[in-house]
Amino acid sequence: MNESSSKKKKKPAGKRWIILLLVCLVTFVNYLDRANLAVAAPTISKDFGFDAVRMGLIFSAMGWSYTAMQIPSGWFLDRFGPRKIYAAALAGWSAFTVFIGLSKGFSAFILNRIGLGFFESPAFPTNSRIVTTWFPSKERAFAIGAYTGAEYIGLALCTPILTWLLVTFSWRSIFITTGVIGLFLTVIWLMFYYDPAHTRGISEEELDLIKEGGGLGDTIAEERKVTWREMKYLFKGRQMLGMYIGGFANSAILFFFMTWFPSYLVSEKHMVMLKVGLYGAVPYLAAIAGVLVAGRWSDRMIANGKGIGMARKLPVIAGLLLASFIIGANYTNEINTVIAFMCIAFFGQGMASTVSWALLSEIVPKQLVGLSGGTFNFFSNLGGTLSPLIVGFLIGSTGSYASALAFVSAMGIMGAMSYIFIIGKPHRIIIPEEDL
Repeated sequence: MNESSSKKKKKPAGKRWIILLLVCLVTFVNYLDRANLAVAAPTISKDFGFDAVRMGLIFSAMGWSYTAMQIPSGWFLDRFGPRKIYAAALAGWSAFTVFIGLSKGFSAFILNRIGLGFFESPAFPTNSRIVTTWFPSKERAFAIGAYTGAEYIGLALCTPILTWLLVTFSWRSIFITTGVIGLFLTVIWLMFYYDPAHTRGISEEELDLIKEGGGLGDTIAEERKVTWREMKYLFKGRQMLGMYIGGFANSAILFFFMTWFPSYLVSEKHMVMLKVGLYGAVPYLAAIAGVLVAGRWSDRMIANGKGIGMARKLPVIAGLLLASFIIGANYTNEINTVIAFMCIAFFGQGMASTVSWALLSEIVPKQLVGLSGGTFNFFSNLGGTLSPLIVGFLIGSTGSYASALAFVSAMGIMGAMSYIFIIGKPHRIIIPEEDL
């Protein structure tokens, strides 16, 4: 065996898996800091006398700035790169998490939640950029599934812990503790994250694996200017329209669980707070299973030669249809059956979350990975912003959660129809040379 063939057979080192672990840790904290309010909400509502409409406004306030900043944060990401942008974002949202714990009135909660959303806005465009940069196509759904699963792992494992902090100390301790964790992680991020071309100790074999497998590590500039002529390609054609509608629907489902779900168990099902911490964690475990199943299923179809359309669209469609099963909870008061319907719905939402980002990575222009993620997240989080408001108004006007669950179910059906009928056959969007 000659030297060159020996080099080809040498197993690549796993720097990309270390990077993935780091992204998972940051995403874990990201979702902990945006969902901790759901655990504290029943107590905050009681202490301050906030009704369902006011709590809906507090829940959604994060989404106002988060959604508005998606496209600008994507632009900054493509301009300055993930290392700088993620460090600033992580430090900023962690500080505002602490500030939420110090809030003393309705206005303070609103302002601090707006600050939280502002700094959290680059998170998922950055995750998408990192995975598209670091991973070949055949590993990408698994990688996206790993950091998407980290969202739910944080919520599943920490919901009982956060509930214990609330009962043992106060609701303020939840925000101060999670905020300090994020500030510490900012230092870790700056110590360890670099793009592939600037990572110390990465092997040529691993760089070749990434490049030959469709990873964009050597084709995305660390810092580049983005023009308006390029941006128009993010708003042309049925592919992106279908992605935006599907993302809107999926985020509307997710944000019900991240905001109103614990209050639903307390107010509608009359569950005591410590039980909420235990029962409330179960659907998040189901979501983790959905993420892992969908990511593995999608990547296996790619490895077996199935087309991008089947491998990336089918798990999302199946997941969104499963999410619509949440409406079944309207027809039972038996708590275990209610949790079962919630688990089916959140399992499906987890399936759709992970593979929708994998599909996005396959179709966006390679020059605009960060901005594409920001644009997709903008439309997705319109759903996340409006969902807590709509649910709050439905509860306030009807006095129950029945219409709220019907709304969430309808979002699942709408999202599935978008992937089935609008997106069409997926393909990479190419920007002509004259528009670059």
